[in-house]
Amino acid sequence: MTHGFHLDLSFPSPDQTTAFAAKLAGLLAPGDVILLSGGIGAGKTHFARALIQARLAQNGMIEDVPSPTFTLVQTYDDSICEIWHSDLYRLTHPDEIEELGLIDAFETAICLVEWPDRLGELTPENALVIEFSTGNASDDPDFRALHLSGPTEKWESRIRKAIP
Repeated sequence: MTHGFHLDLSFPSPDQTTAFAAKLAGLLAPGDVILLSGGIGAGKTHFARALIQARLAQNGMIEDVPSPTFTLVQTYDDSICEIWHSDLYRLTHPDEIEELGLIDAFETAICLVEWPDRLGELTPENALVIEFSTGNASDDPDFRALHLSGPTEKWESRIRKAIP
């Protein structure tokens, strides 16, 4: 997957990560896929939860957003489209992705996918990839570094609008 757009962001606090996710939430449309990479505890679920809660709140809905670690997929309906939040960590075979209905959701929903390396050849080419890492800025445990990449024409202007 070759991406023309690359950007490195750093957020010294969870609140700043939340603000970025919330701004991005309002710029998404059906068919947008965001792939969230990084180790355990890097901030993938925090980001996804903040984005989903902001998107729902923009449409007058308040909902708890649990991690889909054990259910594999959680879906939400914001009255404009479905939002799919999936955690593929526990998948053992790519065939399971099709069984979840995720491939169809890539076309019709906003999809947030944690552990996207499990997608293999099913990875959508037009996805935004966000790689999360922790540490640095004097080893502050709340500091997050994000490396974003994706097709320039689809993502660059929206990402720049979302930066807090």
